[in-house]
Amino acid sequence: MSQQISLARPIASSQRERPPLALPSVAPPLRRCILLLTLALGLLLFVWRLGATGLVDETPPLFAASARAMADTGDWLIPRVNGLPRYDKPPLVYWAMGLIYLLPGQQQWNPLGSWASALPSALASIAVMLALAHTLLRWPQAPRRPALTALTAALAFALSPPVLLWSRVAVSDALFSGLVTLTLLAAWWAIAEPSLAVWPIWLLLGLAVLAKGPVAVVLLGLTLLLFGWSQGDLGGLWRRLQPLRGLALTSLVALPWYGAALLVEGEPFWRSFFGYHNLQRFTSVVNHHQQPWWFFLLMLVLASLPSSPLLLLGLSRAISWRPAAAPLSLRRFAACWLLAVLLFFSVAATKLPSYWLPAIPAAALLVALTAQDPPSGAGRWAWGLTLSFTAILALAFLASPRWLPLIRDGEMPTLAADLQAGHWLLLAAALFALALLAALLAALLSRDQGPTRLLALQLPIAVFVPLVLLPSWALGDRLRGLPVRQMAALVNRQARPGETLAMVGILKPSLHYYSRRLVIYEGPTAAGTVNLADRLSHERRRGLLPSSAALQPTVLVVIDQETAARPYWAGLAPQELGRSSIYRLWRVDRQALERRAADLLRSGERISWRDPRPERY
Repeated sequence: MSQQISLARPIASSQRERPPLALPSVAPPLRRCILLLTLALGLLLFVWRLGATGLVDETPPLFAASARAMADTGDWLIPRVNGLPRYDKPPLVYWAMGLIYLLPGQQQWNPLGSWASALPSALASIAVMLALAHTLLRWPQAPRRPALTALTAALAFALSPPVLLWSRVAVSDALFSGLVTLTLLAAWWAIAEPSLAVWPIWLLLGLAVLAKGPVAVVLLGLTLLLFGWSQGDLGGLWRRLQPLRGLALTSLVALPWYGAALLVEGEPFWRSFFGYHNLQRFTSVVNHHQQPWWFFLLMLVLASLPSSPLLLLGLSRAISWRPAAAPLSLRRFAACWLLAVLLFFSVAATKLPSYWLPAIPAAALLVALTAQDPPSGAGRWAWGLTLSFTAILALAFLASPRWLPLIRDGEMPTLAADLQAGHWLLLAAALFALALLAALLAALLSRDQGPTRLLALQLPIAVFVPLVLLPSWALGDRLRGLPVRQMAALVNRQARPGETLAMVGILKPSLHYYSRRLVIYEGPTAAGTVNLADRLSHERRRGLLPSSAALQPTVLVVIDQETAARPYWAGLAPQELGRSSIYRLWRVDRQALERRAADLLRSGERISWRDPRPERY
């Protein structure tokens, strides 16, 4: 049952008049109880043991190091990492991280850097959970268990695999997704209740533009365009939301930083941020992130497992609209929101899984609203498929002893054996089996209470996070991240005054973060050897000046064992200072390195480090 409210009526009526809602909101005491429970679940899923593991290479250490540099230097205008400006994202996420890095006692409560740098992502996702719950508590869409529906919507978002991943890493995606979500929900609130002000929409949009760029404006505009058309009242929607005045507020929030950055940095900022990170990512494939046109249709299904059948059913029901005189429906608004993300990023040439994050809150609304629908033939099929997917996941985890040996990872050679020894995947099988049984039991005890059934399915999966996901994450950090941190500590013990540090082969920005030293990064090919020798003699960046072999006779090199065995590194007679897992710390004679580089140049290799590379670090 939807709210039967014509969009034209509240828009045409007085701004102070509240539209006649079909259903009353949930009583304040129960509303507070559900919001507190949502907050507790969010803290468990996203903040519990947040700083227990280190930064995940490769992008998070770049964000974390840039934010820490802001706090250390007091330069809050342009993010900088490893001696270079970082133009890839606007500054909001760096500012949020940097403010936490200003707190004293970092070595005691934030020794791995991940608590301060990932907290903005975690808090953004908790804010989305609370906003989803608040929306369904304040504007219920059906009389059947609205409080439970609100809670299931928050959990449907939080338990999405991409959300669980990106809410615990130090990047801008979760913050951007959270701000876009709050912007769109604020628009819905203003449409559903004309007594509410519209300025929060445009303020939040300005913050979203400061989080990731103008794509936020496109997503809001496309969503409202689809929704206004579906309601048959684009003009009324325009008059209600006042976009021209609103965009002026958005510009007032976002444009000062863009103007200052352009004034200070000039053409390099314009070319990198707008040319490469926005226009070129949309029109061409960058960093080999090429995917088929249907990639986000696959993400639509995978990101909502095991409840994807409920999502698909809800989406199909929501888009079966008649444009004329359509009733105001949160389900339809969520469908337009999801389709806006799907259409925009499917057209983009560069496709990444994280681009789907802004659509997941809309998917969560559709899942929760579909679960509360009265029983029907299609609904029973969707529930049956949802339970089947849950059973398949339980069986896949149960069969882990058979497929774990197939995992081959050169950076984590013992991963499969360690996972099997920890029995976490068998525990995951038990939890998904429990989720299946709980949902079946809820269906038997209350045949018409879909929200109860969905919550019964979700709660054991929520327990999966602290009992299975986080211990497995910690294992991955111990195998993959700890060796790099140990090499950083070894570098700081062994480095001579003025001695340059390089990393060749497998490139880990976390080495720069944990050593607090500028690092020259080069790949595993012969060109890396040539480039390193030339960069030591000629490259200039903040914190690095050219030097001769006579002034700096040695260079510290962190190298992985596979690269170390290649012929262009063999024969340099390095002094090995230590090792950790697959990494070695060498002290290499500069003259020997330059002789090897000269031989490679004569054999046809070329110096390539001066070639334009937008994402150099």
